[in-house]
Amino acid sequence: MSMKAATGGAEAAGVVVGAAAVATAVLWSFGMRPNILLPAAALLAVSCAAHGAETSWRDIESRIQYGYYTEDAPALKSLVGLIAADESHDKLHGYYGALLNWRLAQLAAQGLAGAGASPAELAARCVRSTDEALAVQSEFADALALRSACEATPLGRGADFVPFAGRQLRKDLEHAQQLAPRDPRVLLVDAMNDYLLSPATGGNRERALPKLRRAVGAFDAERAGLDHLPGWGAAEAYFYLARALLDHADPVAARDALEHALLLAPEFAPARRLMTKIVSG
Repeated sequence: MSMKAATGGAEAAGVVVGAAAVATAVLWSFGMRPNILLPAAALLAVSCAAHGAETSWRDIESRIQYGYYTEDAPALKSLVGLIAADESHDKLHGYYGALLNWRLAQLAAQGLAGAGASPAELAARCVRSTDEALAVQSEFADALALRSACEATPLGRGADFVPFAGRQLRKDLEHAQQLAPRDPRVLLVDAMNDYLLSPATGGNRERALPKLRRAVGAFDAERAGLDHLPGWGAAEAYFYLARALLDHADPVAARDALEHALLLAPEFAPARRLMTKIVSG
């Protein structure tokens, strides 16, 4: 075991022991014998430790999203080592490695400097990372949807694109929809693929608009409940809905959708540019 792993293990043990001590004290305060109800203390300790791990991934997700919204590829690239340093290798390790590479691939496809690799290579890294997440949990709907998004990234396959890639991304989405038909990120990726892909590769912009409306509704429902991890995507859903509404000659509704996107992510640069375009006429 490495010194870093040993230190991490000691810190985790400290969290568990501390939480167990708190739980035991609570049990005594109610006149309960800890030796009888010790499993309750252990459950509380494990819950506290798990919450700490979740908070770490939530912070990483926020930093990935901020870098994407501000189009700061170097800031995103700086997170590669942070994710790589995680030694848990649980499903979220692979998932957030994939999300980071997908965001970098999207920025690279727009020609923004600092991504560190071509869109094709970044999309391929994204696929490999989702494969790692799915090796841990094969029926992880969010990872299946993200792998489909990676496959559909503009220029993500470069000269190596073959028809099988289109079949694979549809297969991943179909599986994800079977597992989690109301998952907002699954709905969003399905809608984005229809909006962004050409008809020759399976896209259909007419189909995208109602799908984006459903995705927005699913995100609204998710935000009304408990915090969810992964939790990204609501601002993007409103942004793509605005683009689809503009395509259908409805600038008033498009502006309303953009206002929602910017309320959720005020730093979302493409949404701000589109709002300026609408306002200026």
